[in-house]
Amino acid sequence: MDGTTSGELPIKTESDIVACRKAIRESATATGFGITDVTRIVTAVSELARNVYVHADSGVMRWAILSMPGKVGIELIFQDQGKGISNVEQAMLPGYTTSKSMGMGLPGVKRLMDEIDITSAVDVGTTVKVKKWTRA
Repeated sequence: MDGTTSGELPIKTESDIVACRKAIRESATATGFGITDVTRIVTAVSELARNVYVHADSGVMRWAILSMPGKVGIELIFQDQGKGISNVEQAMLPGYTTSKSMGMGLPGVKRLMDEIDITSAVDVGTTVKVKKWTRA
């Protein structure tokens, strides 16, 4: 998979979370991200994949390597058809939780990545798109 510029993985089991982390670690490293950014990206993947598994039972992770003049990046999209997030703004507040966790998941992902976009509808599902950029 080394150097893969795009892909898609299902998220149905805990082992799928590990597979997502591994695929993105390999892809981000091959793209030229340094170890610190690779760690940030993989941490975000772990959180978002776990959210899909815990809150929606299943979903998918898609990724693509992006290239623009002067920079390259990685885009990650996590999509599920779960119960959705009733208040995305509230979910982005540090400490807010619906699962008795520390409530740092989505706010933490926002800090780790350069861009985040969340669309969600109750009883329809959630799509989280994140991007991280580096210099080309």
